[in-house]
Amino acid sequence: MQKARIKLASVDIDKINEICGSIKEIADKTGVEMRGPIPLPTKKLKLTTRKSPCGDGKATWERYEMRVHKRLIDLGIDERALRLVMRVHIPEGLNIEIELLDV
Repeated sequence: MQKARIKLASVDIDKINEICGSIKEIADKTGVEMRGPIPLPTKKLKLTTRKSPCGDGKATWERYEMRVHKRLIDLGIDERALRLVMRVHIPEGLNIEIELLDV
């Protein structure tokens, strides 16, 4: 039996939840076994810069943070389900990786 491992990553959590929902609908419709979405640790990218451009004045700082959310989905898959998953519309800014595994 083949299994597909789908890895999703984005800075927008709503996009990931939307795609997970559509993959879940496909799994329910085709009757394949689905595990997930399994939340992976969120990567926090932090950047701190000085507010004043010249360095004079108060030492005030700007703090920026970007969070990268990740999900993992395992699908016990057949050819029909794989075709439906490949047709799902992927929004801009969402990284998706599909890996086929033999179990």
